Amino acid sequence: MTAQAQILDDELPAVRATVDIAGATSVVAGATLVVAGVTLLADLSGALVWEEQSLLVVSDLHLEKGSSFAARGVLLPPYDTVATLGRLASVIARHDPHMVIALGDSFHDRSAHDRLSATDRDALVALQAQRDWIWISGNHDPALPSDLGGVVAEELAIGPVVFRHEPSGASGEIAGHLHPKARVSTRGRSMERRCFACDGERAVMPAFGAYAGGLSIRDAAFAKIFLAAALMAHVLGDHRLHTIAASRCY
Repeated sequence: MTAQAQILDDELPAVRATVDIAGATSVVAGATLVVAGVTLLADLSGALVWEEQSLLVVSDLHLEKGSSFAARGVLLPPYDTVATLGRLASVIARHDPHMVIALGDSFHDRSAHDRLSATDRDALVALQAQRDWIWISGNHDPALPSDLGGVVAEELAIGPVVFRHEPSGASGEIAGHLHPKARVSTRGRSMERRCFACDGERAVMPAFGAYAGGLSIRDAAFAKIFLAAALMAHVLGDHRLHTIAASRCY
């Protein structure tokens, strides 16, 4: 992530509230995204589903971020890994994919996997059971160990789509890393929420981790990747996704 994004990443997420965003199209439970001709479902949880491939993608879990902060003397409730794995279990149970791709920065630092509790390790093993599991390497976790289960890869191509952690702007790319969020107007006040960023040719996914922050979709980092006129923010609400032009965010 950029320096600005890293600062935001160290903030706790805002308290959730029901959102009614002026000028947005509301879709219950999820929204359809098209990337390089492939139709995908953006799930309200922040996961992305490719139904034809029975594939589910999550990005930037940042497991054990709480314990990483604790080691630096910043004490946060140590439940982020439990919360993140619990949300992941729910979305996997809902879609029952044959394959899961964790799109990088699954662990907050290089030793985070060593700090997983036995209970959290067992939960991860249960999520991987009877399905393919791909760990994409990220900048926070570039050298994942082999005992986590699944397969570790730098990137993965399926048909016209390439899954990688850091976005390059290539057509057909689905990436993470930037933790997109959108600030929108609602009932006379503003609110920031995580979002998918997509222009029809490429997409950047929101961070899935409980303690992950975000970077504004209006930041220059997104302008380098997306076609500005086509860029849409698919904003995560409490009960629905709201699709709004990025140019209307601020």
